[in-house]
Amino acid sequence: MSPVPAPVDDHLWSAVGDPTRRRILDLLLADGGGTASSLSRQLPVTRQAVAKHLEVLDRAGLVRSAPVGREKRCEVDAEQLARAADQLETVGQAWDRRLHRIKTIAEAIERTRQSSDGRDQG
Repeated sequence: MSPVPAPVDDHLWSAVGDPTRRRILDLLLADGGGTASSLSRQLPVTRQAVAKHLEVLDRAGLVRSAPVGREKRCEVDAEQLARAADQLETVGQAWDRRLHRIKTIAEAIERTRQSSDGRDQG
C-alpha cells in the first residue's frame, strides 16, 4: 500500500487557481514586491481588482504586506510558495502513480482481448 500523502491545502490552491493571481505572484517575484497600483499598471485589471486578488493571496499566506504611505507593499512569502510547490509535486506524483496503474490495467485488458480474439479465429 502506498503512503498517504499529506493533505493538500485547498485554500492555498484556490488562491493560485486564478490566472490573474498567478500573474500577480510572477510580477511580485520579478520585481521584489509591489503595490496594487504598481501591479495594476502591468495588468489588464483595475487597481481595485488587484487589491482584491492581493487579499486572497494574503489570506492564503502567499503574500505579506506592510503599509507604505497610503498603500500596502506586498511581497511573496517564499516559505509558503515553497510549500505550495511541494504540494504540487506530491499531487503530481500521486497522479503519475494512478495513471501508471490505469495503464497497467488497460494493457492487461488488451492482452486478454487479443488472446481471446486469437482463440476465436483458430
